[in-house]
Amino acid sequence: MHRMIALALFGATTAQADMRPDLGPRPQFPAPDMAAVELGQLLFYDPILSGNRNISCATCHHPRFGTGDGLSLGLGEGGIGLGPERRADPANLPEQRIPRNAPGLWNLGAPEFTVMFHDGRLEDNPEHPGGIRTPLGDDMVAGFDDALAAQAMFPVLSADEMAGHYSENEVAEAVRLGQLSTPGGAWDRIAARVEAIPAYRAGFDVVLGEGAPITFVDIGNMLADFIRFEWRADMSPFDAYMLGQGDLPAPALHGMELFYGKANCSQCHSGWFQTDHDFHTLAVPQIGPGKAARFETHNRDEGRIRVTGKSQDAFAFRTPSLRNVSLTAPYGHSGAYTTLEGVVQHHMSPEQSLNAYDTTEAILPNLDGAEDWNIQQNSQERAALIAAVDVPPISLTPDEVADIVAFLRALTDEDAAAGRLGVPESVPSGLRVDR
Repeated sequence: MHRMIALALFGATTAQADMRPDLGPRPQFPAPDMAAVELGQLLFYDPILSGNRNISCATCHHPRFGTGDGLSLGLGEGGIGLGPERRADPANLPEQRIPRNAPGLWNLGAPEFTVMFHDGRLEDNPEHPGGIRTPLGDDMVAGFDDALAAQAMFPVLSADEMAGHYSENEVAEAVRLGQLSTPGGAWDRIAARVEAIPAYRAGFDVVLGEGAPITFVDIGNMLADFIRFEWRADMSPFDAYMLGQGDLPAPALHGMELFYGKANCSQCHSGWFQTDHDFHTLAVPQIGPGKAARFETHNRDEGRIRVTGKSQDAFAFRTPSLRNVSLTAPYGHSGAYTTLEGVVQHHMSPEQSLNAYDTTEAILPNLDGAEDWNIQQNSQERAALIAAVDVPPISLTPDEVADIVAFLRALTDEDAAAGRLGVPESVPSGLRVDR
């Protein structure tokens, strides 16, 4: 209280300087190759990479929705529309929802981001050939610049996300037959589509050299270059404050004190990007089809344990960065919470929050036959989630929650949110751009 009075009476600059957390050196980003970035932009928004030529990377990672899709769990193949307006196509119904919330893409170009996906199943790892570890096998990652580039292979090989189902198209057929990176497989078929388009051929001539074959690995590398450039978000009001170039409003400043102090948020949300890049169990409500292995019939998502096989990793998920978090709702690996207030309150008491969860909070397009609440409605499943929680409960007043939310909003880089290159008016394939 005395500190707040001092700020109000004497001006905040000097006093606020004494309150800055020590986060170490500011992150550095690699210099972009703009020819690759501009090529990656077109590929990111072009549905040509999907089996049925109807879904682009941007369908589920759109700047209008904070580089997510505005849904708790999205619809990939068989969905039409964008963001919360996306719905099942009556003429080609989805088989299921995407099992996890579409994560934001902010700052993935910073070298410290070496782990991808909610369960970390893809990561930079110098002990593996190609420097990348993936459950798909070491032979799948040769030539990718890093894990950020390699992550492009996952959605295009997923029937529910981009590939399409069964015999709908030549890419889906290759996936179903297990022909992925093999000659003539799914990757080659996608790359051949791109290479057949003169504008893409000319763009790759500039980046790779005239006439160099275009591979799917090259496509992944271009997409990564674009993501690194477009969604760098490191000049928020918090950054200006940390650099001595501005002050934070009193609520955000108090929220920062709580974040790095009493509320203990920074135990997991550490560093400049507010993430320890580790995995924790928080008993976030589980929604939708889950991540069952083949022939399993449950709707459970067991998280990190499916990658490591270690019992202590059951129901653990990666700590998300909080940069531009005000733009990336819904929150949690299942998108269970639609507001920052809701997800902060969940952290206070995961057990109470899980057991009292209001299922109407989830943003889910109607999908006939979807079994969305099998886990949440099972008391034994909820008990297993609660037993795994590794974060102690905390007590905060409503005003303290509001101040923490004010601090989280101060992590928004408005210039980055507005986009650098933005959404192209058109793409070389001539296919529809999601705007």
